[in-house]
Amino acid sequence: MFNDWLTIGPVTIHGYGVMIAVGILLGFWLAEKNAEKHGLDPEKIDSLIFVLLISGFVCSKLLYCLTVFDQFLQDPLSVLGSGGWVVYGGILGAVAGMYVYCRKNSLDFMRYFNGLIPFAAMAQGFGRIGCFLAGCCYGIETDAWFGVTFPAGSLGPAGIRVIPTQLIMSLGDFLIAAFLYYNLEKGKHPDDNAGLYLMLYSAGRFAVEFLRGDTIRGSIGPLSTSQFIAVFVFLSGAYLIRLRQKKDDAMAVKQ
Repeated sequence: MFNDWLTIGPVTIHGYGVMIAVGILLGFWLAEKNAEKHGLDPEKIDSLIFVLLISGFVCSKLLYCLTVFDQFLQDPLSVLGSGGWVVYGGILGAVAGMYVYCRKNSLDFMRYFNGLIPFAAMAQGFGRIGCFLAGCCYGIETDAWFGVTFPAGSLGPAGIRVIPTQLIMSLGDFLIAAFLYYNLEKGKHPDDNAGLYLMLYSAGRFAVEFLRGDTIRGSIGPLSTSQFIAVFVFLSGAYLIRLRQKKDDAMAVKQ
């Protein structure tokens, strides 16, 4: 919506980048602040988050390249140098990076996954505000009062009233983050956080995809690429929670 905040010579500060930076830095700070309280090694958090960022960004860009594969084959640099990213690629890449890091450093992967995911969800919320400022990930055309119109020069369609799906997703991310943080602090099963995140995020994303108006996201059959991935992510989250339940049942039998 208002992506170009300040220009100094050849350098322009974009709202999209600022929001991503705010989300990352705030999530970083909160993760460090809460680490020891939840059995995480504060000295490992810095390195772990750095690994998550690198693996997440690489996989996010990789999945985006796959969604626009024909364009990538014609002009790889235009795709690699664009602002295109796929959130699911970032999520899956970050989880993979965390797993490798935890295995290499003899850390409990699920403990770190459960403990850090509320802050990752919060960072996503800020990232979606950045999407809104840039105009990407916009919704379908609407005449409703809550519709927004993007100006010329943004990534959204100029002069057309559309559903602000970016803000819907941002609100969803913040609500998920708040719920997971509450569960981490006071919930009966804080070790369900990873599974709950995967289920809640994928269910919300599956639904919001029906409201998306951008057409470069790719599709698999009747589903968008993100909806297709969401099905498996949701099932993965349910599987994690079921594993925890089976573990608790086994411990109850032993007692």
